[in-house]
This record gives sequence, C-alpha cells and structure tokens, in this order.
Amino acid sequence: MNFNPAEYKYSSRRNVLYGYNGMVATSQPLAAQAGLEILKKGGNAVDAAIATAACLTVVEPTSNGLGSDAFAIVWFNNKLHGLNASGYSPYSISIEKLKERGFIEIPKYGIIPIMVPGAPAAWVELSEKFGKLPLIEILQPAINYAKNGFPVSVTVKKLWDNAFKIYKEENKEEFKHWFDTFTKDGKTPKFGELFKLPYHAETLESIGKTNGESYYKGHIADKIDSFIKKYNGYLSKEDLEDYKPEWVEPISVNYRGYDVYEIPPNGQGLVALMALNILKNLEFSQKDSSDTYHKQIEAMKLSFAAGQKYITDIRHMKIDVKQLLSDNFGRENSNLIKDKALRPEESDPNSGGTVYLCTADGEGNMVSFIQSNYNGFGSGIVIPETGIALQNRLHNFNYDNQHHNCLMPHKKTYHTIIPGFLMKDGKAVGPFGVMGAFMQPQGHVQVVSNLIDFNMNPQEAIDAPRWQWIKGMSVEVEPDVPKNIVNELIKRGHDVKIQQNESPFGRGQMILRTEEGTLCGGTEKRADGHIAAW
Repeated sequence: MNFNPAEYKYSSRRNVLYGYNGMVATSQPLAAQAGLEILKKGGNAVDAAIATAACLTVVEPTSNGLGSDAFAIVWFNNKLHGLNASGYSPYSISIEKLKERGFIEIPKYGIIPIMVPGAPAAWVELSEKFGKLPLIEILQPAINYAKNGFPVSVTVKKLWDNAFKIYKEENKEEFKHWFDTFTKDGKTPKFGELFKLPYHAETLESIGKTNGESYYKGHIADKIDSFIKKYNGYLSKEDLEDYKPEWVEPISVNYRGYDVYEIPPNGQGLVALMALNILKNLEFSQKDSSDTYHKQIEAMKLSFAAGQKYITDIRHMKIDVKQLLSDNFGRENSNLIKDKALRPEESDPNSGGTVYLCTADGEGNMVSFIQSNYNGFGSGIVIPETGIALQNRLHNFNYDNQHHNCLMPHKKTYHTIIPGFLMKDGKAVGPFGVMGAFMQPQGHVQVVSNLIDFNMNPQEAIDAPRWQWIKGMSVEVEPDVPKNIVNELIKRGHDVKIQQNESPFGRGQMILRTEEGTLCGGTEKRADGHIAAW
C-alpha cells in the first residue's frame, strides 16, 4: 500500500518473496505451512497466526511451548489492536520469602521462576475476538504433528542439545519430567529424526475443545497446581484462574514519515521506540559506515539505560510513557551522542528463547505475534503427562525492593518479547519482529532503519549484517560486518568482538503490503526461516 519494492537497491543473497491471498512467515517451515493450511480452509490472518503459534510449540519446543507468554499486534478491519498476554508473578511470592529460603538472587531455572503462562489464553482471546474458524480446528495441524511426529530441524537440534546440558547440570528431581518428555532413551533427537509429543497433543486438544478452560480452571490447572506445590513452588491454581490477557493501545513514534508501533510496557518495545526517537534527529550518510553503526549503538545504549530503569508492569511505572517518547526527550538524548562511545548507566542484556511469526490474508488483515519461554525450553519444569514446559520469566524481575521492576506478588515483569508493526498515513504497511531477548529492540531498530533509511526490501533488511550492544562498552558484530567499520568503531571507544555464532543476533520475520496490494515477505537466514505464500 505504502511500500514500493521497485525503489530498493541494496543487494541480498536471497530474493524477496511475494504473495497475494495470504502469507505466513516464521522460523519453522512446518509451522508456516500450518498457518497457510488454515488460510486455505477459510481462516483469516488471526486464525493463521494461532495455528502457526500452536504449531511452533510442537516443532520448535526449544524456544516456546504450552507454558509460554505472548504478545500480539493485530490489524483487523482497518484498526490496530494490541494484546498483552504476559503473565503475573504468583500471589504468594515475594523477595522476603525467597530471602528467607536463602536465595541471594532469583533462580534462573527450576520451580521458583515460574509465572502464569499467557500464550494459551492469548490464542483463545484472539480466536474469540477475531477468528473465523473454531479453535479446535485451528489447533489441528499442531495436534497432528505432536501426535504423529515431526522431523527435528537443524537449528532446533542444536538448541535442544544446549538445553539438555543445562538441565542435566541442575541434577534435581523436579527436572525429571523434562527428560521424560523431550528425550528418548536418555538422548536428544537426531537431525531429521521424527519426534512425537503425545501428551502435548492431548493438552492442545483439551485447550481447543474447552477454549482454554481446562488449562486455567480445570484438570490441567489442577495438575500444574499439584506439581508446583510438591516441589515448594509458588504458582497456584488461584493464579491461573484469575488470569486474563489484556487488550492494550499500541504505542508509537513517527520515524521519517512511518509510524512504528510496539506494545506498551511491561514490554521493552518502548526501548526500540526511544532509540528511533533519538535517531530521527540524526543523519546517516550510508549503511556501511562506522558513523551509522556508532550512532545506532549509542542511541541503543541510551534507550536501554532508560528502559532498564523504568520499564515494568505499567501499573507500577513511575514515569509516563509519553514523556519517554516525547520529541524533547529524543532531542536531548541525541545531543548526548558524540564522536566517542559513551559508557551507559545500567543494563545488561543477555540471550533468550523466543519465536516470532507474522501473517496476512487477502482481506487486508495482518498479525504480528510473538511467544516465548524466556530461556530455551524455559524453567526446565515440565508438568507430568501434559507436555507443558513452563517459562522462567520471573527471573527477569529485579531482586532489589527499591527498583522499579522489583519482584512483587501478582506483578508483570519487564518483558523482552515484542511484536512490531509499521504504518504510514493511517494505513497498514505490515508486521515485523526480531526475536532474541534483549536483542529484540536492537533488531527492531536495525531492521526499521534498513527499510526506511537505506531502502532495503524485507528480505534485504533481515539479511543485512547485525550488531548487538552487550553491556558497558562491549559490542558484538556479525562476521560479515566490514572490517574497516570494526576498526573504526574500536577507535571511537567501542570494545568490539566479531561473534561467529549467529544465534545472539536474533531471528526476524516481516510481511509488508505493497502499493499494488500484494504481499512482500522476508524471513530469517539465521534460523530455519520460511515463508508460506498463497
């Protein structure tokens, strides 16, 4: 609609993909095809998003699952909607209680860092508000893969092996059911091996038939409650029963004529918007320039400093989001960017496990959807005979009572997963996202800049070399960042490391609608990315 690929000039190793009646882009081919299958059965973009998300819990369990959180931005009938389906901390938990038990920090794995999972409730909420097909029909492709088996892909196999090592080192009884569910004869699956998740299939079927009631109020909730109690955890059936996703108004900034939308806090989409709000005051001469990299990195550091200080459950924020996104705040921060690298006040980004997908249908509806277990499979806790791997999002709370994002009962934490959406002149351009914990706002900024500042198409914007600010003066770049840029960044004061591992730089997807009304998609080279088009 407001997007003209004929203007793009940057060369990429892969061609952009086009469609018309529908498109699904995500990190797993089988999941993308599941979404397309639902579109062809008469479902809309929302139905396709739910089908793809559910299928990803099966074919990419290394990054998300039935115990995940989720967020969505939905363009439906020419209106933008936001859904926050992140969970709350348990009613019964507190910093004081953990300290009484001898914890000097919030554990990363195990029974303690589990919060209410929001993803299944998100599927139900989206289906009831926008869906065309029954939920059980939408979940059927995922059920089939879980019941009959799916071939394990390359990226998933590598992440599966990493998780195996982590949970093996924990060496606690409560982790036993992860090994019962996700290994066979004590081993992780091989590349291409057909792997089945029969209990996962039963849970999906139950969610579909009861519209999530069994998960949050019925027999599944009872199983979760019983298991957590057995190992002295905090999540209870009361927490599950009281949970409902929240419809929210997406927040935005205008970046060189385009409106970039994110979900408001507790999500960290605010960090991406703050960075873009800074960068719109600066000029870039070219993409492959140390000056461009430097300005973007510095804007990111300044934005993370504010984000890590203030972002939490919006009911507990001590500053107005509008203030952080004001033109004055953006200009003031842009004036702080000089030729030499700044040392940021705080923030320490790290890696995580997340899946992102986007969908579009022939009626103009589009969805930006993300769900995550936070770190890989999550807490390492799997509820017996359910296939539910519970997230460990509570680890992202601060352990200091004076911090804005301190752990409290029934509170949402600073959340890393963020769906993005682009608009121009009040019309939808399309959904985009880059998964990967604290890389996500950094990926959003780079992809948006690639599109708008440097006229790349979606595939080029996603393929382009990425950088990631780590902490302090530390920055990692991909191997294909030109060496002269690396050397010049070092001279400016950045501590630059060339990172050979692709996974820290996120995994992105994008679908944009062209001025001709066709769909144009880009998918991730750093994962088993795939676009299914019709």
